[in-house]
Amino acid sequence: MKNTIIKNSTSSVALIPEANRRDGFRGEEGCSPQTRDGFRHSYLAMAVRGALFSLGLAAMSLPHAVLAQSGSATSATVQAYSIPAGPMESALNDFARQTGLKLSFDAAEMKGIATQGVTGNFTAQDGLSRLLSGSGLEAVTEPGGYVIRKPTVAGTQPAVLPAVQVAATPITGPTDGYMATKSFSATRTDTPLRDVPQSITVVTKDLIRDQNMLSMGDVVRYVPGVGISQGEGNRDAVIFRGNNSTGDFYVDGLRDDVQYFRDLYNIERVDVLKGANGMIFGRGGGGGVINRVTKEAGWTPINEIVAQYGSFSQKRIAIDVGRPINDIAAFRLNAMYEHSHSYRNGVEIERGGVNPTLTIKPTAQTKIVLSGEYFMDNRTADRGIPSFGTSPGVVDSGRPVNTHWSTFFGNPANSPARVDVWALNSLIEHAFDNGLTVRNRTRYANYDKFYQNIYAGGQAVVQGPTLEVPISAYNNATQRDNIFNQTDFLYTLNTGPLKHELMAGVEYGRQVTDNFRNTGFFNNTSTSTPVTFLNPITQVPVTFRQNATDANNHGVVEVAAVYLQDQITILPQVKAVLGIRYDNFDLKFRNNRTGDVFHTNDSLVSPRVGLIYKPIEEVSIYGNYSLAYVPRAGDQLASLNLSNATLKPEQFTNLELGAKWDIRPDLALTAALYQLDRSNVIAPVPNDITRTMLVDGQRSRGAEVGLMGRITPQWSVMGGYAYTDAEITRAITGAQAGSVVAQVPKHTVSMWNRYDFTPFLGLGLGVVHRSNMYAALDNTVLLPGFTRMDAAMFLRVSKVLRVQANIENIANVDYIASANNNNNITPGAPRIYRLTVIANF
Repeated sequence: MKNTIIKNSTSSVALIPEANRRDGFRGEEGCSPQTRDGFRHSYLAMAVRGALFSLGLAAMSLPHAVLAQSGSATSATVQAYSIPAGPMESALNDFARQTGLKLSFDAAEMKGIATQGVTGNFTAQDGLSRLLSGSGLEAVTEPGGYVIRKPTVAGTQPAVLPAVQVAATPITGPTDGYMATKSFSATRTDTPLRDVPQSITVVTKDLIRDQNMLSMGDVVRYVPGVGISQGEGNRDAVIFRGNNSTGDFYVDGLRDDVQYFRDLYNIERVDVLKGANGMIFGRGGGGGVINRVTKEAGWTPINEIVAQYGSFSQKRIAIDVGRPINDIAAFRLNAMYEHSHSYRNGVEIERGGVNPTLTIKPTAQTKIVLSGEYFMDNRTADRGIPSFGTSPGVVDSGRPVNTHWSTFFGNPANSPARVDVWALNSLIEHAFDNGLTVRNRTRYANYDKFYQNIYAGGQAVVQGPTLEVPISAYNNATQRDNIFNQTDFLYTLNTGPLKHELMAGVEYGRQVTDNFRNTGFFNNTSTSTPVTFLNPITQVPVTFRQNATDANNHGVVEVAAVYLQDQITILPQVKAVLGIRYDNFDLKFRNNRTGDVFHTNDSLVSPRVGLIYKPIEEVSIYGNYSLAYVPRAGDQLASLNLSNATLKPEQFTNLELGAKWDIRPDLALTAALYQLDRSNVIAPVPNDITRTMLVDGQRSRGAEVGLMGRITPQWSVMGGYAYTDAEITRAITGAQAGSVVAQVPKHTVSMWNRYDFTPFLGLGLGVVHRSNMYAALDNTVLLPGFTRMDAAMFLRVSKVLRVQANIENIANVDYIASANNNNNITPGAPRIYRLTVIANF
């Protein structure tokens, strides 16, 4: 143990850095040749690859002397702290023991001074600054540690450098443990979350780490009102308040809408916004959106290696390395590789990614962030198990087949799914002297995706002494180039007694998509072949070729948008958020198989009106109205045909009433009541099946309660409850009036807890409960509810080494995790162990 030296004993705290450096923003197979002929990488995509490679190579080749961190290694190391509120003298002793630093102070000066404590992961400088915050003490560096004292008289004190900035950048918003206090995603302004009239859940980096989250399914597990769908085993699919989406995914506020499984290796936090979000995000966002906020390079050195091993031979390694290059530029590199098997027979996953980032601050008012990413995901497309006993039109007549959770129906060896993503991103932000801030974001991404599945294509039926399941097959290839450019103008002004925080902007996007699908013919003759429960794997030869309805499409989308938002402080207790957005959505679509050409142009006007009343500063009561649209091309821009090309876009209208209470600065309680209506849904005209009409076809009503933050300095929580009543209100294509929306349970409850017994030992415990739900709109197959528990242990071995063990489904409960339809149902995983070793040096 290092000694704490007590020697000869306030206003704002000033932490004097050990070296004069600029402080930055903190951040801790199976594809046939004919399928691929139409897909060639564009010159622009090749340029992206070259730029990404050059960025990484240039940064890695920087001289070691340039990349070397400033200050002592001990001071720059990020580590966990758990120091409760109380007397300053005791807290300083705890801090010295946890860091190994020498702290010198006069015990007499500490008498009567208290601290709010510090809990979380910080450098020594950041941790000490938080510990002293509000105490009137300052920390001055000396060899091997710090002198803690009251400020000396002007003229006799040593030169004081600027205080270390502990708060995160306002753009991404600060987080403290499991609680976030701000979110850029919802308003694109630096607004406290409690003053945003919308239900938002922020999954922080601490929660991502503690729950060992690796996917979007992990992210939404404890988010009230949001669920996961199967996505046919080849993509993320999320259900927001009863609305299923595969395209409402964003990265740093820009669209990332191709269907694939995303990873979190380079993610700082995930913002989950519920309700219609058309004003901020444009088309889509009918039920909600997920925005991933990426890690940025900063001036705090980062050196982290994470190695993981788990059940079913799960192996994963990730690195996070960040360095200041000089006072103006900083570099960061995140990389990951994983190779894992699965509890499902024959299923395998291999994925990896690399993401170099460069931050440049040529002046105090200008910030430039450049980044590139390559990500690949190769896995087995797994569509689960079928149902049994279904009678057409008879509610609750079917159930998932009773089989072992590992049983694969079809052929896993011939069901590959892969995606390659190449992306370049930039942020340029400048604050002018007159108060105007201009922010520009650009993202170019090239997506190359292929998947093939041989799967259960129907329900299990009795054939003699056994059950048989029909097997179907197809493959699908998608090539897409996205480019989006978004410019925001932010300005604050007063008009009489009213304060206005204005955000205006323009956005342009272009998406070029090619899509090609083949149907599988068994023995080159039939589109279906049976398997039995005793032998559910088919070895029948399959030939993939186009049939009369398979897609062979080329589409070009251009979107131009302009938007305006005004956050008005009417009275200290009353605020309003008014916004409107206009999108011109232009789609040129060609069916290469038939030669049909469609051209649609939609003008979308998306308003948002919110009113906030604050009886006290820590409480906000709000009401909100918002609108969003989904054009007929759908989430994936491939749903256009002759019968729907002239129809109006689907419309989503959200009404919400809620309250947010920051019980303490590190603990928040939220509640919301909502009604979300989906209109302009295609429905058949009664008594004339040759004609269709548009109706108000779906309504979701519900309530959500969320709790996140610290109950005590040692006890952190995140979770909540959601009640969702989602039903079809008019008979539409595929569903009768009164049907319950597919894969939407009425009740979900979730709560994750972490308790730190000492600075070196913590335990985590979580519970997730979901009530019954239906697999499809016909409500014939009921998926039973379940309760599942998870656990974790956190152990700090030394200043640089941490060990974490996670156990999912500790009671080994049999349950259904998700579904795509009545006969593509995914069994939940059995008890799974994961051991993670984290080294910070």
